[in-house]
Amino acid sequence: MADPLVHLDALLGRYPGLEVCRGDIAAAYDILEASYAGGGKLLIAGNGGSAADAEHIVGELMKSFVKKRELPSGYEEALIKTDPEMGGKLARHLQGALPAIALDGHLALSTAYQNDCEPLLCFAQQVNGFGRGGDVFMGISTSGNSANVIYAAVAAKARGMKVIGLTGEGESRLSDIADVCVRVPETETYKVQELHLPVYHALCMMLEERFF
Repeated sequence: MADPLVHLDALLGRYPGLEVCRGDIAAAYDILEASYAGGGKLLIAGNGGSAADAEHIVGELMKSFVKKRELPSGYEEALIKTDPEMGGKLARHLQGALPAIALDGHLALSTAYQNDCEPLLCFAQQVNGFGRGGDVFMGISTSGNSANVIYAAVAAKARGMKVIGLTGEGESRLSDIADVCVRVPETETYKVQELHLPVYHALCMMLEERFF
């Protein structure tokens, strides 16, 4: 296994402007690594393009990204023992995964909660339901002040979860609440989003290097 930090060095080689974020990216990785090593999971929330980023991160964590991912020891044998035909196909094609949930994608729950309760708390309600101590909440907000993301961050801290923020360069409510906030050095929304993608790609590669 290579040192996961090689992927951080590679990121900063491609995007030298992100050097100011080196320490926070490394700290975000440490939080995620500790959570996954302890059996935790990642909950992610954002709005608009940041919601798409949340889904993107889940896609990179829940299946193979750049490395082949073997299934956990003993799981292939259990699949085949359960059903020799279907289990064999499952064993050949399933991939190792790091559990992650994007909170924007549950339309029935979100619309029911927004209609019946308090719209800005729809992410917080899911943190309340899914989150446990040892899990991580990642809030993505270009401004760092998206109210529904902030409510979710507060709910996560109260659950005993760590909070990672991914924002633009300014101080914000999310940077105040988060255990670590990666503040990329841009302020205009689309430019912030352009830098968020390589940051979370690097985090996903670092985690894949560590666990697979």
